[in-house]
Amino acid sequence: MSMAPGQERVRDAVLRDGSSIRLRRSRPEDEAGLLAFLSALALESRRMRFAGLVTDLAGLARRWAEPEARDCSLVGEAGGRIVAHGSYNVAGRDIAEVAFLVADECQGRGIATLLLDELAARARDADITTFYAEVLPENARMLEVFRESGFPTRVRVEPGALVVEFPTELSDAARERFEQRERIAASAAVDALLHPASVAVIGASRRRGTVGGELFHNLLEGGFQGPVYPVNPNADVVQSVAAYRSILDVPSRVDLAVIVLPPAASVAAAEQCAERGVRSLVVISPGFAEIGPDGAERQRELVSVCRRAGMRLVGPNCMGVMNLDPAVDLHATFAPTMPLPGRVGFMSQSGSLGLAIIQRANRLGLGLSSFVSAGNKADLSGNDFLQYWEGDERTHLVALYLESLGNPRKFSRIARRVGRTKPIIAVKSGRSAAGARATSSHTGALIGASDVTVDALFHQAGIVRTDTLSEFFDVASLLADQPLPAGRRVAILTNGGGPGILAVDACDADGLEVPPLPPEVRARLAEFLPPEAALGNPVDTIDGAPESFARAIRVLAGWDGVDALLVLFVPPLATSEEDVALAIRSAVEDLPRPIPVLCVFMASDDGVSTLRGGRVRIPVYAFPEEAARALSLAVQYAEWRAAPVGSVPRFEDVRSDDAAAMIAASLARVPLTTSTAEPVPETPPPGTGPAQRTGGALARSRWLDPDEVACLLECYGIPIAPWRLASTPGEAAQVAGEVGWPVAVKGVAPGILHKAEAKAVALNVPDPAGVEAAARQIGTALDAAGRSEHRYLVQRMMPPGTEMLVGVVNDRLFGPVIACGAGGSAAQLLRDVAVRITPLTDRDAAEMVRSLVTYRLLEGHGGGAPTDVAALEDTLLRVSAMVEAHPEVAEMDCNPLIVLDQGAVVVDARIRIELPSRD
Repeated sequence: MSMAPGQERVRDAVLRDGSSIRLRRSRPEDEAGLLAFLSALALESRRMRFAGLVTDLAGLARRWAEPEARDCSLVGEAGGRIVAHGSYNVAGRDIAEVAFLVADECQGRGIATLLLDELAARARDADITTFYAEVLPENARMLEVFRESGFPTRVRVEPGALVVEFPTELSDAARERFEQRERIAASAAVDALLHPASVAVIGASRRRGTVGGELFHNLLEGGFQGPVYPVNPNADVVQSVAAYRSILDVPSRVDLAVIVLPPAASVAAAEQCAERGVRSLVVISPGFAEIGPDGAERQRELVSVCRRAGMRLVGPNCMGVMNLDPAVDLHATFAPTMPLPGRVGFMSQSGSLGLAIIQRANRLGLGLSSFVSAGNKADLSGNDFLQYWEGDERTHLVALYLESLGNPRKFSRIARRVGRTKPIIAVKSGRSAAGARATSSHTGALIGASDVTVDALFHQAGIVRTDTLSEFFDVASLLADQPLPAGRRVAILTNGGGPGILAVDACDADGLEVPPLPPEVRARLAEFLPPEAALGNPVDTIDGAPESFARAIRVLAGWDGVDALLVLFVPPLATSEEDVALAIRSAVEDLPRPIPVLCVFMASDDGVSTLRGGRVRIPVYAFPEEAARALSLAVQYAEWRAAPVGSVPRFEDVRSDDAAAMIAASLARVPLTTSTAEPVPETPPPGTGPAQRTGGALARSRWLDPDEVACLLECYGIPIAPWRLASTPGEAAQVAGEVGWPVAVKGVAPGILHKAEAKAVALNVPDPAGVEAAARQIGTALDAAGRSEHRYLVQRMMPPGTEMLVGVVNDRLFGPVIACGAGGSAAQLLRDVAVRITPLTDRDAAEMVRSLVTYRLLEGHGGGAPTDVAALEDTLLRVSAMVEAHPEVAEMDCNPLIVLDQGAVVVDARIRIELPSRD
């Protein structure tokens, strides 16, 4: 939940039944609405809430509308009226009494739980650590709310009442319960959208070829299993169906309204839909946030209308929605082509691309379970549809075309869960320009060159990312209907030597294995193949006879030494392609075990429809390279799915409070600039500097001093080489003996980004005289560079080890992004780096380290001693814990981090902190 400075903090939430509610702080003008809310309550509801009958409802409404300064009073709005109230009243320095009340007709929809969650969040912001509530012993429903919330409650008995106490900090169990509630609510909202009993098209046209005309025609032609009402103020009849002047004139209930009107009229139509009680809305019309500020304001008005009424919205600026379930047959789009029914749930952020994708899917015989064109995603988004498809029995594969990620961290959490049971394939456009970040660290340079952040998110979530739409369909055709491969081993069957060699090369290039066949398998093949047939791997039948293909497929599938079959056919003159296709299909439908089969029919499309039309749909490709790439991506997904989930560790030795206190004190040294007249430098100066603007908002930002860096790292148990700071060369010589010989001498001054380039470092200095001489030389270099305000850091030299880099960039959308790679001065040259989104699991840390080319050095490759890889992984996990707990960490470089035979030690570190903007 976010807000601009000076704006009211509101929370728009989805309820268990898919409707929505807005939670906000009460205002004086709410007094009448609160009185109406209280007056409508049943007497029993009032007794349960107030432990008796309250007679002065007007006085209570007045107090709720204008609470005391430290107290908090929230209202819940739905359908344009107040349906819930929650409050806490401060009873001590860090304790408050909490209570809430829900309208009788709205109970059982999760509103009380949402109120409790929001009140707890606001209480934490106000440094209130404990809630208590007095509950009548017979108020079982209220006690159930507390028990099911996930907060660790403690109940004590008082005369005539139970007192429930619990901390305002949410436990892991509570977060899991809230996520479960959100999952149910999102699924219910999409289910209502895709399973309407009736549909109205506002802007339905009599003229075919128009958006309103085609959309209405598709609903009729597609066989929607319910009434369809055309709304057109200028027509009595639309395409042989009686029309209505307004949605308000429709005599029966309308579950789904599709608006095809100019943008300004769309908002007015949405208001009428709200008045009519429509549950779901699809706004086809463009002219909203995609056109600029005026459109964005119009979109906010549209969303506000929907929020107040509890309507869920798809769009605006979209193509519509489809549900291919025969019991529904909802075709609420203007697409000229009806998709085939099938097993793929597809969401496209681009309407025009959605049209092309439907046509391409039809040509490939790839059927859809449902289709959503999300448009501007003003309300319902990919996160909601993912959660719906997770539980949809007709959907076996989720396919996404994405142009943006509105809430990447939430998307990642949901996708990780969904991907454990159903594959997710995504094409994400905008690779080239995604990483333009104004950073001044090695980490920022390594992460910011491309959309590696998106790659990291998709990798961690198990999402199959394809580079092209062609590849997208190649993988979808495989995963939609074939079993997952159990490994990387492939058997290749062909009737031509050249295609077989190409297939082997393609498999090798994509990390697949083509193992030789054992003697017993070769002997079984020799029983029916011509003497001149090649019986290795690939297997070349030579003759291309249908029966040869069928029998060879059964033999190869029966050998447990392979995990997938790649069947290539080049049509010879004497063989019917249709006969070969029928033989392949017959064999695949009767395999001895589940194993994916891919076909490549080269030089002809004859027989392709036969392969795709059987009881088991077989994906067909034009060339071996396409099939190998699709299989490789399927293998990667299968490996991700089979691997342990991993866990985020908790470190009992961290001192997060001390770290937070240091960060707060450091930020307090930077005044927040309120003027926006001065340009903000792209690269913030190290040391104390002015506030800088982030994403258009002002924020305090500074590079930590060396002692602050050491404090922060030590608070999280991250070892740093012993060090001392000195103001003069003489003082540097004096303190050097305290850290141990030999030492490194480093210059510390504002503006130094890389010490070696600034000639501000001397290594392996053996004695005090050498330290003083090195410090004087560094001071001279810094003076010459205009950096007269400088100090000297003297640090013990570490034993030889493997130099690594561990760093962080806090992305505005993705949150903290951690990089691990080859360190030292060659970090940017080698670009051997692995990137992940926090929080890291133990599996993430292990994968990061082992994915590096540098990992061979860590293992002792080339004669070196093996290093403590576990210590490096521990450092990654502690850095993840640090940046998760302290979002003020904007950038961090630990470079180098030296991994020793025992332990890992930070030798040089730079950290920039920033007070997150509240926009």
